[in-house]
Amino acid sequence: MQVCCARVEEPAVETTIRPVPTDAAPSLTLMDRCDSCGAQAFFRATMPSGTQLLFCGHHGNAHRPALVAAGAALHDETDRLTIARESGFG
Repeated sequence: MQVCCARVEEPAVETTIRPVPTDAAPSLTLMDRCDSCGAQAFFRATMPSGTQLLFCGHHGNAHRPALVAAGAALHDETDRLTIARESGFG
């Protein structure tokens, strides 16, 4: 009698990384730095792959059209800059 060893296919495991919804994302802190220039980050872009990019207000606004076109979820805290300036802390 001949025994055949058939390969059993394992069920596919989902490996897709889903970005955290921007409303559930934690606020950016003083430790978060712009990936372009190293300034304090006020802008987070979460790419469809789950990768997060951090930007200062200037670079966030400069890259916004390309990020939107790429399907990134955006979290913008640049309004904190205006609040700080109006309150005299900036």
